[in-house]
Amino acid sequence: MTAALLACGAALPGLAAELGDDGLHKAPWMHDTFKDLSDDLAEANAEGKRLMILVEQRGCIYCTKMHAEVFPQPDIEKMLSEDYFVIQINMFGDVEVTDFDGTTLPEKDMVRRWSLLFTPTLMFLPEEVEGTPANEAAVATLPGAFSTGTTGDLLTWVLEKGYDGDEPFQKYHARMIEERRPQASD
Repeated sequence: MTAALLACGAALPGLAAELGDDGLHKAPWMHDTFKDLSDDLAEANAEGKRLMILVEQRGCIYCTKMHAEVFPQPDIEKMLSEDYFVIQINMFGDVEVTDFDGTTLPEKDMVRRWSLLFTPTLMFLPEEVEGTPANEAAVATLPGAFSTGTTGDLLTWVLEKGYDGDEPFQKYHARMIEERRPQASD
């Protein structure tokens, strides 16, 4: 039994988020709001952070993977805590969400409106959104579970407003992989 506990501990680089009563992971960097996206964006901007919507569902093994292996990594957790204002949406939830265009729907219907199919999905919003649904305003959307490198690079690319530049994320990510690769000494 001790060996099994040690093996589980070794597999997890950091502490995974606790599960809430709704069956979703709850991390200290998540903000519990009234889910009025215009208000959430204003609050994110007031704190000097970027708004990120995290869509998850109960029992999602990929959400668990992200919360156990990716989000707890020090650099990623620091960005999520210090640079992002993260709100969580339950893919099958009933809490009302008010989109940027004023449409108010239960979470499950808003997720359908946004045409999101996978959990987790990370949706990144610009600093200003007026009258446009979140999925149309998003500067980047990441559906599914990805590695620490991909997730960290996307968080950084959004913070650096790479979406406004000439280097698409895929090329930025490839460049970052190359820069992290140990160089052979001459």
